[in-house]
Amino acid sequence: QVQLVESGEGLVQAGGSLRLSCAASGLTFSQNVMGWFRQAPGKERGFVASISWGGGMTNYEDSVKGRFTISRDNAKSTVYLQMNSLRPEDTAVYYCAGWRKIWVSAATTAPDYWGQGTQVTVSS
Repeated sequence: QVQLVESGEGLVQAGGSLRLSCAASGLTFSQNVMGWFRQAPGKERGFVASISWGGGMTNYEDSVKGRFTISRDNAKSTVYLQMNSLRPEDTAVYYCAGWRKIWVSAATTAPDYWGQGTQVTVSS
């Protein structure tokens, strides 16, 4: 079955950086849009970023534009989220997600696959 396994959780100070990874198995990775969502305590899960099958198209939630970068390595079936200039409001559980499409409006389309989530905590 499809598995998405996140790693890279951590506690960082405001202004710091962290890189999350998501290793996928059980799917044809290069034929899937991949992305990241996050859920802060007491809030709904929300879209963060997505990347098309070949990496040529990316999309970001407004508050992370210019600070976060999503990328993928299809040879390793892995998607990454590089997070710079972190803020306390970025504190959340971050979830890897996948869609069985080569492109999709990720912010408004429910994913077909979810990872188990990884905690990111940013201290002020």
